[in-house]
Amino acid sequence: MRVIVINGPNLNMLGVREKNFYGEKSLDAINEELLDLAKSFSMEIEFYQSNHEGEIVDKIQNCYGKKDYILINPGAYTHTSVAIRDALLSVDIPIVEIHLSNPYKRESFRYKSLIEDIVVGKIVGFGSTGYKMGLFYLNELRGAKR
Repeated sequence: MRVIVINGPNLNMLGVREKNFYGEKSLDAINEELLDLAKSFSMEIEFYQSNHEGEIVDKIQNCYGKKDYILINPGAYTHTSVAIRDALLSVDIPIVEIHLSNPYKRESFRYKSLIEDIVVGKIVGFGSTGYKMGLFYLNELRGAKR
């Protein structure tokens, strides 16, 4: 099972920015935890973060035929990027949407995700544990396909 975890803008600042919403852990620390969990599930995992919409689109497109699942936290692009939505649709790979905070407890412009109708599931508000929940779910999916 080949999984990519894609993180959008400002997530490289985790552990520094708005700790009340995003927690104390850095993105590197979260990725280390996911790497350990992926190993225990015998998953191949790759991590990618960019602050640039076009680079995220390129990375998604590069997943075609190479990845089995995408875990994505598009950050602010969740609410604005038709380009990321279209890229996700173009690769025909199951997607899990992750958000550290609960957007429904924040500003109203965060309520709408442009990808929520194309993902197999959405995990919000559980902090960094949400990423692990996503991997647990993918492991369950793999078991269901056997």
